[in-house]
Amino acid sequence: MFTPTQTIMRSINDQLTLKNVATEADMMRLAAFNAHIHGTPLIDAMTRQLILHHPATGPETWLYIEDTLSGDIVSALCLIPWHLELDGVSLKAGEMGIVGTLEGYRKQGLIRALDVRFKELLAEGGYDLSHIQGIPYFYRQFGYEYALPLEGGYELDLWRIHDDLGADSISFRKAALADIPMLASYYHDANQDLALHLVRDEALWAYLLGPAMETETSADTWLVLENEHPVGYFRVAHHGFGTGLIISEVSRLSYRHLVVLLKFTKQLAMEGDKLYIRLNIPHHQELARLAQALGARDAGTYAWQIHMPDVLRLLRKLIPVFERRLSHSCFADYTGTFAINLYRIAYAFTIEHGHMISIEQSTQHHDFSIALPWNAFVQLVLGHRTISQLHEVYPDVAYDGPSSLIANELFPRLTSFFYTNY
Repeated sequence: MFTPTQTIMRSINDQLTLKNVATEADMMRLAAFNAHIHGTPLIDAMTRQLILHHPATGPETWLYIEDTLSGDIVSALCLIPWHLELDGVSLKAGEMGIVGTLEGYRKQGLIRALDVRFKELLAEGGYDLSHIQGIPYFYRQFGYEYALPLEGGYELDLWRIHDDLGADSISFRKAALADIPMLASYYHDANQDLALHLVRDEALWAYLLGPAMETETSADTWLVLENEHPVGYFRVAHHGFGTGLIISEVSRLSYRHLVVLLKFTKQLAMEGDKLYIRLNIPHHQELARLAQALGARDAGTYAWQIHMPDVLRLLRKLIPVFERRLSHSCFADYTGTFAINLYRIAYAFTIEHGHMISIEQSTQHHDFSIALPWNAFVQLVLGHRTISQLHEVYPDVAYDGPSSLIANELFPRLTSFFYTNY
């Protein structure tokens, strides 16, 4: 059931007004608009299911611009909340999703106007990060930088999977709502070797197994059974890029279970006239490594684009992470100031005997430990690249030898991945 909310109205010009979804009629209009812009009726269902049934979303974060003369929606986007965790620290992230503008209204700054309100929502909600799956380059103008792997993965031709590999004790069945506590436990365990990942509680699992099955992100969730007892799970997406069968998620499983899983998904692929299996999972995951050993080709990856709304707050929130990293290094008893110069702004870390006493922000810092441009800093904080790797790409990354050592301890290369929130 739709719960009406307060309407926010903001005039863009004499003809255009920015609003949020406030009524069920607004939701239905926006759902139809999104389906039209993105060319699939599944986006209509996705819009409605997210607003009505997703445990973290609400209509007030679904924004659109209306032509007051025609009454038509001409541009829209939304904020979808995510609960993330980075090395044990809980983070709140707001995805910018389902962005689109009618062709006749493009290049008029409408997404920029929507982004202003979107950034206000990030600030009002105390969000630590914002992310988007968006088109190349466009979102850099709004402060987003590529900093986490997205999509891609490995493609395994069906002929490489041997039909004689199997075990009579291993079988599969689709998961049901009663399996959610078990799925949540398997998911939690599978994400322990990922530095930054989505926290998925039982309410999110209920959404994935229920309302999400009518949307563009629907997937079958299969339990892996040993002598009829569950030992793990995997998910097969109904839709996605490419022409292969997409395994979009998998829990920790033994080698023998993974081998039979590939044989089973080969059969699913053949039944669906798919020529290969695509693994949209972390490259280090056991199933990905098995696929590589069988001759899978690396299809490359795209990347999530990330924005940090309040850098100082985020860095201070990560102080326990920084201290833990130092404690496992030769800087466990370090005392001094580590200053990061972003050319227009700087952040100074005051450290005493390995403990982070403070992190302060200033407009400049001439006596810096490392210097780098803003977009490189986003990658550094999230562990997408180390300071030395960034130096190879950006000539304006600067540091001396000793500073690079502590920078590598504070900001190491991380293995991160987002499984779906919806």
